[in-house]
Amino acid sequence: MISADYVPTFLIAFAISCALTPLVKKLAFYFKIVALPDARKMHKTPMPQGGGLAVYSAFILTLLIVFYFGIMERNLLMTREWTQLFGLFLGGTFILLLGLVDDKYALPAKIKLFGQIVAAIILIIFGIKINFLNNPFNGMFYLSVWPSIILTMFWVVGLTNALNLIDGLDGLLAGITGIACFVLFIISIQKGQFLVATLLIALMGSCCGFLRYNFNPAKIFMGDTGSLFLGYMLAALSIVGALKSTATLAFAIPILVFALPIFDTLAAIVRRLLKGKPIFQPDKEHFHHQLLKLGLNHREVVIFMYLLSGFMGLAALALNYVAR
Repeated sequence: MISADYVPTFLIAFAISCALTPLVKKLAFYFKIVALPDARKMHKTPMPQGGGLAVYSAFILTLLIVFYFGIMERNLLMTREWTQLFGLFLGGTFILLLGLVDDKYALPAKIKLFGQIVAAIILIIFGIKINFLNNPFNGMFYLSVWPSIILTMFWVVGLTNALNLIDGLDGLLAGITGIACFVLFIISIQKGQFLVATLLIALMGSCCGFLRYNFNPAKIFMGDTGSLFLGYMLAALSIVGALKSTATLAFAIPILVFALPIFDTLAAIVRRLLKGKPIFQPDKEHFHHQLLKLGLNHREVVIFMYLLSGFMGLAALALNYVAR
């Protein structure tokens, strides 16, 4: 499968996402899945949310198309990969529905956390888990069953929440996810992980198509429907992709790719603990909020964070090259 084969996959996902997003917007209004303005939120009028449904649908439909028409060679999929692919879609669908229900009914944080743990367990059941770690001193360190399960759950739940928390400005999450997908796509190509690369480029195209309607001023929000799904998918794809590498410091590569949401989330946890507040209690002190307080406008903050994410992505690519 040559690199040019990925271009149609991206374009198909982009086009489907562009076509479906207005429909999802109408459905959101019809079923009253809207974000109401309040003191913490940036918008001033009710906004349709659940836009992640368009991203999810475009992603799934694109993969069905590239499989059916042979744009992606079927012989790339071995029996074990079919099993993992089914687990990925099953868990992804579950987390999407969890987010959709949350967008409609505002679920308690504990219920959402429980749902995320269940979604992580689905991945583990289907063989998507962190089996080993690498370091520059002792080589490969294989994990026994329980450390593997615990680390996998921590990574999946942690990254899912990190992407969820950073979704605070129009276009921010979709753009950062697109950048992360592109970086992980390049790494997957370099490692010969063509199935993972196809999934990543389809997800990237789906996000970019949605971004047409989500960039400031947004016509629809991603909602937890999208933020939970994207965080979950990126966590899972990094496990079967970048984290499967035997290269030295392989674990550091996805951490660099997701550095912005990871460290923003860690800062939020520390900040809330120091103030004696619940760690899941929302606030307006995230990194993007601080940039707004410095005087940058909405678009300037988002573009700056795109650039920062891109810089961290380049650092991840450089580390991947050196660590080979």
